[in-house]
Amino acid sequence: MRAYAAIILAAGMGTRMKSGLCKVLHEVAGRPMISYVIDALEPCRFQKIVVVVGHQADTVKKMLQRPGIEFALQEPQLGTGHAVMAAKDLLQDFAGEVLILCGDIPLIRTETLLEFVRLHEEKQGKITLMTALLEDPTGYGRIIRDTDRAVSRIAEERDANEHERSIQEINTGIYLVNAAILYRLLARVGQENDQHEYYLTDIVAEAARDSIPVDGMLLRNAGEASGINSRSELAQAAAVLWERRRLDLMDSGVTLLDPSTVYVDAEVRIGPDTVIHPCVTIKGQSEIGTDCIIESGVYLMDSRLGDRVKILQGSRLDRAIVDDDTSVGPMAHLRPEARIGKSARIGNFVEVKKSTVGDRSKASHLTYLGDSTIGRDVNIGCGTITCNYDGKHKHPTVIRDRCFVGSDVQFVAPVEIGEGSVIGAGSTITRDVPPGMLAVSRATQKVYPLRPLGSSRETTPKAKAEVEHEDTDRS
Repeated sequence: MRAYAAIILAAGMGTRMKSGLCKVLHEVAGRPMISYVIDALEPCRFQKIVVVVGHQADTVKKMLQRPGIEFALQEPQLGTGHAVMAAKDLLQDFAGEVLILCGDIPLIRTETLLEFVRLHEEKQGKITLMTALLEDPTGYGRIIRDTDRAVSRIAEERDANEHERSIQEINTGIYLVNAAILYRLLARVGQENDQHEYYLTDIVAEAARDSIPVDGMLLRNAGEASGINSRSELAQAAAVLWERRRLDLMDSGVTLLDPSTVYVDAEVRIGPDTVIHPCVTIKGQSEIGTDCIIESGVYLMDSRLGDRVKILQGSRLDRAIVDDDTSVGPMAHLRPEARIGKSARIGNFVEVKKSTVGDRSKASHLTYLGDSTIGRDVNIGCGTITCNYDGKHKHPTVIRDRCFVGSDVQFVAPVEIGEGSVIGAGSTITRDVPPGMLAVSRATQKVYPLRPLGSSRETTPKAKAEVEHEDTDRS
């Protein structure tokens, strides 16, 4: 087998996207579109992968920092032929075959590229094109064949005549060309076209002049080579990639109760026997264990769940970790650096931020835990708040193992609650509590008689004093 290199064209801005972001960096199904092209190439084990960058070059380079990828700068951008010429220096010592494709075709599959290489090998090809048949070929270059059905040239639509525009076989923009032939032909390509650019497609006509045969492989699924040039095409490609992902998940043993409403990014990992309810979004590099339940309306971003975890309706997790057998929600919010232990319970309308909650601990409802360390077997009562921010700095709250915190408690950080302590309901805790103690902070309860409706009689100080009493503290 001959040596192979790849050139990915990714220098264009993509004006039809109407965006300040370079086209190949627009996300499709949760990832920049060019990432899918790189992923399709990597199993092919090419000796070199060169990405031609231009607009927002530094940003594209940063996003594609992977081993084996090199970058060539096209500046200014004067067409596809000019882009391939920009990669010449990086291929000057390469004597094999060069695969050329665009960075805006995220639907391309590894299997298709390998089939393309096999055909090129079998025919000992010098130039091989990947073509497709479209019912509506508008916008694509047309494949022009001679009387022997050999490819003789490619007519760009803006330069094609009426007959050529009626041709339905189109150029996908994917080529395999011997490196020496490629750059020899490109050196003869001019700018005599409507755009005054150097078209890569012109190497086909130049090859015909030199009697170099040009082979074509008709792509069975034309959609794989669809380039993205607009927001509507972006959405169409995303729909295809989401559907591929859903099928892969179900094939791996994951249950999707309503597949069309579930959106799972490509790098998410989900264990078998997990059940995902409708209207769920799982993004980034999230990991979900086996036998989990993810209920409706849940949003997960870069979060990790153990086995048998339940995330109940309407909850949001962002860079959180939840260990085995724990339940979260409904309507809970785990913010970055929240870590919940095993067999724990984070209930409805509970928010956890940059905090650790130990095994078997519970915060069942209406609670905020921020910058906190909560031990094992702790009960956090309803309405508890860790007051972690003083207007300038964040401060920690530490609650040791086996503490019981009553309802409506405020911990004014920094504060530490010793192991086995009890905090009375309604308390505001401003100082550390030693282990095994009861802490209560309450004002004296006072009761006054109400003035009867329509009465002008004033309640005297003596009457007030008679009904005033202190409430006995109860935890």
